[in-house]
Amino acid sequence: MSSSDTTRDPFLELIEAYALGALDADERASVEAHLAVGCSECAQALDQACWLVSQLAYLAPEAQPSDTLRGRLLKTVHAEAAANSADERSSQQHIPFWMWGAVAAVVLFALYNFREAQSLDEARRQIQAALDEQVELQKKSAQELALARREALILADPKSIKIAMPAGKTGLPELHATWHAAFGIVISGEKLPVPTGNRTLQLWLIPKTAGAKPIPSVNIRPESDGKFHLLIQEPPDKQSDTKLLAITEEPDGGSQQPTTTPIWVGSVGGK
Repeated sequence: MSSSDTTRDPFLELIEAYALGALDADERASVEAHLAVGCSECAQALDQACWLVSQLAYLAPEAQPSDTLRGRLLKTVHAEAAANSADERSSQQHIPFWMWGAVAAVVLFALYNFREAQSLDEARRQIQAALDEQVELQKKSAQELALARREALILADPKSIKIAMPAGKTGLPELHATWHAAFGIVISGEKLPVPTGNRTLQLWLIPKTAGAKPIPSVNIRPESDGKFHLLIQEPPDKQSDTKLLAITEEPDGGSQQPTTTPIWVGSVGGK
């Protein structure tokens, strides 16, 4: 039946109770049969009633039900109490509207907690990433400080051997090496030409034993401004077994044996 009819549809009085699940089985069946025939007015009223019920879970507004609805609700409450245990299942086929509100509140609380947990997890990940980065920076700083202390000890300890390494080519600066038997070697110089292409400078330890092959050590390129600074924490041979320090130009990555004539050579014979 449409809204244009002059006679009010009697089923409209039942729509609110139907939306709340407050009808008995016979009345509910009658309303459903009426809705099935396509009454647009009752269908619209049902949509509005269902929307109102859904809002009760969130807003719980204060509202006075109509006399008809109040009577239907009281009738349902009395019927459920009288049925007791024998008819309990039948009388509870439809969940009361207040229970829908409780369920909705639980669901909303669960969703809120879930979103809060996601936010906390993201915050924890960001904090952990920042902490990891800070730990790495501290490790790097500690390593650099340890190297600086080692180098300072090598240069300052009177037990270290000072080694002059003059260049074998005209116009090249002299390098200066300091070797401590326990802490390593420091070699430095300035205004060195930077090797061209994929070339590098490599340090060699020349043994005192006659006929022994040069022992390869680290390789490094001077900085763009010509500064050369090298720290060898663990030389590949003992100070007492080494005759000379030599530096050659080698392919990038170094060589197992010298491929060019040494450019710088220094004697380890004395202080």
